[in-house]
Amino acid sequence: MKRFVMLLLLLAGQAHADAFVASVDRTRLSEGETLILTLESTDPTRFGRPDLSPLEADFEILGSRQVNRLSSIGDTPRASTRWILTLQPRHSGELVIPPIHLGDAQTLPITLEIEPREQSDGVEQLAPVFIDASLDQSSVYVQAQTVLTLRIFHSVSMYDDSSLTSLQMKDARIEQLGEPRTYEKVIGGVRHGVIELQYAIYPQRSGELVIPGQTFSATLVDRSAAGDFLPFGPRAGKVSRVKSPDIPLQVRPKPAEYPADAPWLPARALGLAETWSPQPEQSRVGESLTRRLILKVDGLSSAQLPPLPATQVDDLRRYPDQPQLSDQKSESGLISTREESEALVPSRSGQFELPPLEVVWWNTRTDSLERSTLPARTLQVAENPQLQNDEQPNTPMVTTQVVEGPALWPWQLACALLSLSTLIGFGLWWHARRQPAIQRAAQTGPNPRTLLDDLKRACLAGDAQATRHALDAWARQQPETLADMAARYVPLSDALDGLNGALYSESGQFWQGEELWKAIRSLPASQEPSAAPQESSALPPLYPR
Repeated sequence: MKRFVMLLLLLAGQAHADAFVASVDRTRLSEGETLILTLESTDPTRFGRPDLSPLEADFEILGSRQVNRLSSIGDTPRASTRWILTLQPRHSGELVIPPIHLGDAQTLPITLEIEPREQSDGVEQLAPVFIDASLDQSSVYVQAQTVLTLRIFHSVSMYDDSSLTSLQMKDARIEQLGEPRTYEKVIGGVRHGVIELQYAIYPQRSGELVIPGQTFSATLVDRSAAGDFLPFGPRAGKVSRVKSPDIPLQVRPKPAEYPADAPWLPARALGLAETWSPQPEQSRVGESLTRRLILKVDGLSSAQLPPLPATQVDDLRRYPDQPQLSDQKSESGLISTREESEALVPSRSGQFELPPLEVVWWNTRTDSLERSTLPARTLQVAENPQLQNDEQPNTPMVTTQVVEGPALWPWQLACALLSLSTLIGFGLWWHARRQPAIQRAAQTGPNPRTLLDDLKRACLAGDAQATRHALDAWARQQPETLADMAARYVPLSDALDGLNGALYSESGQFWQGEELWKAIRSLPASQEPSAAPQESSALPPLYPR
């Protein structure tokens, strides 16, 4: 919790003093290791170098370099200067990087934790390359976070062909915490380069899990080989492979006293806050109030955060927005944030009682159940004069006077005539419906034999577009429509579906028209009376055999 609060205070302080800021690549390290301190100034009116003398009491400055940058935010150019320092703490314990001055500006102090030097027999440390892996805790709850730290030590130079196998576990979700960090550490009087990687691991089942070892391989520079004497030739070296040990992890199930109806939230710290725009004291009927709820959790990813309870109050309409999720990676794990915004519109004046908002979670530091609550809030909504003017327009007083109307008999006569004409029209429609259908006039146009030949050539050529045009021309010469023919003959309907699919898809160039031509040839004659004159005509048969 202390680190969680300090992080928030540090971010708030840097927001007010962003003209000259200090940052480090890590805040926890062992005695003999180095860290990177970055000082950045964004004020172009400040010149000179920062005063580094406050560092000399507790740190040894191993190296420094200055980087000038010119960037732009929109159309505004921005110049910045960075001083990158490599520091080595002089002793273990809690050290503070004091404020660094640059003219009249100064940075905020930064607290470091320097662990004592570990004693070892030095057997594996004598190797030119070795690897070490450790967990921040050996036992965690299911879905809770544990941090795996992997350090690769090397006392010799390596080529840039190094590789590390990826960390994969079937029953756990893994997320890498930032990019690999590099620094130096003195072991047994020998300075080693260190490559450090960190992973956040979230086990998904209880029981014992084994974190598998990772294999690191690299080509070591062999300066004693004969190849070193060739200034422009390849340098000799040997491949080194080392593997980290497997690490057991005990995963505890969800405690029995945790509420069954609450989402499972095992975290190191949890904060809940709200903001209003405008302020609730300024609310009026019909005007929108924006309520923003912020849930910040140390030790979980944003994907694990549940939705916050919705505001349900009578006469208070709610319009929620999409939640905003974000993750901040640090050396102690993930700090996730879930922001939910909702617009609240009161439909009446008076008081509205907003219920308290509670989030149940499990504190993994104290191993206890905790509840974070936003207290209940009373909204006092005032009348909106603008709405009152709109809802109550000035209307003249209306007086009721009984006036004798005109005679009703003309309207009665008109209604009787309309009813009679409606009955007559219905009778004529019924009589016409019982008469035989009007014979369809014979259509004129090209020779049906020629149209049939064109349709045959297009089908056998597999040309979907030409087939469609020839089919339409041939159908216009028939006694019934193409839809009627397809309705009474299933093979023709299937063939037409294939043609339409080819016309409106990318596979039209592979369409084969044999099935459509077979369906046209085998189409049975129509049984409608209008088909009789067509069969007795002098034209040659449509489907010669």
